[in-house]
Amino acid sequence: MRSDSGSATVWWAALGALLWFATLAVLATAAARLDRDRATTAADLAALAAAAGAVHGTERACAQARDTAEANRAFLESCVLTGATVEVVVSVPSSLIDRSVPARSRAGPAAVSSEEVE
Repeated sequence: MRSDSGSATVWWAALGALLWFATLAVLATAAARLDRDRATTAADLAALAAAAGAVHGTERACAQARDTAEANRAFLESCVLTGATVEVVVSVPSSLIDRSVPARSRAGPAAVSSEEVE
């Protein structure tokens, strides 16, 4: 005859460890998604701010993008103004690892009339 004394403890300990690791995986995934969402939001807002100031030139538009990115705890990596369209790249520090999370966004007029093209 075998003794099963104490086997339930082993199973409960294994189940507890499994649940602990699953919880950590869910939390890490949620933190990574939050970092990505913060980066894309900062990029979108910076691009919109730059597009609003595009009529005043590249320097002023990119300064507005930089100010908006910094207000959202992000760093402006690049800002390119082409006509009335601006493309920005920002990065935010990751809450999980010692890296930054980049995001890219573009903003400008919805449509260009035929008079503006000529």
